[in-house]
Amino acid sequence: MIVRSAKFVKSCTDRAAADEFAPQVCVAGRSNCGKSTLLNLLMGAKLCKTSATPGRTRLINVFEVNADSPFYFIDLPGYGFNSAQRSIGDEWSVSIDEYFKNGKNIAQVLCLMDIRREPSDLDKTLINYLRDLCLPFTVILTKADKLKRSQLYNSRIKIAASLGLARDDLIVTSALDKTGRDDVLERLGGILASDR
Repeated sequence: MIVRSAKFVKSCTDRAAADEFAPQVCVAGRSNCGKSTLLNLLMGAKLCKTSATPGRTRLINVFEVNADSPFYFIDLPGYGFNSAQRSIGDEWSVSIDEYFKNGKNIAQVLCLMDIRREPSDLDKTLINYLRDLCLPFTVILTKADKLKRSQLYNSRIKIAASLGLARDDLIVTSALDKTGRDDVLERLGGILASDR
């Protein structure tokens, strides 16, 4: 798939406000795992604000891609960080739970994880939750440029095993050298073509 255009559409405080956009590819993951950076990479434009500070994205942000035959990236707030308790917060739980359970236009969920770290309990909970809801997902491993080539292979295998997935079910990415960008877009192209 080729990205011909991309633009920010709106920020939403709840799932219902995002329902009008279809089809949706939503991006979920722990705070500071690289969601905004990946979206900028895929869209070929710096439309998402990035920060080294966890918990920056607090709203559901909508981006339109390819205006002539659009789909929408939905940037969800990161989980696993709350300034008060540094855990998955009630506000996040309620809004995202509603989004996944009631959102009718979700074509794919991109589950982002930092390739340098083993999946946390929250990462595993998200994957199992999507499985229970029968929502299609792809695991995207970010920040590949932080590891040596030999480490990338081993990390990918360990993370796949921890999640109960095959190694090839995970796409390795790096915004620094654009590793994995074409692989992600190719997968989304196939998914969206069959969804229309």
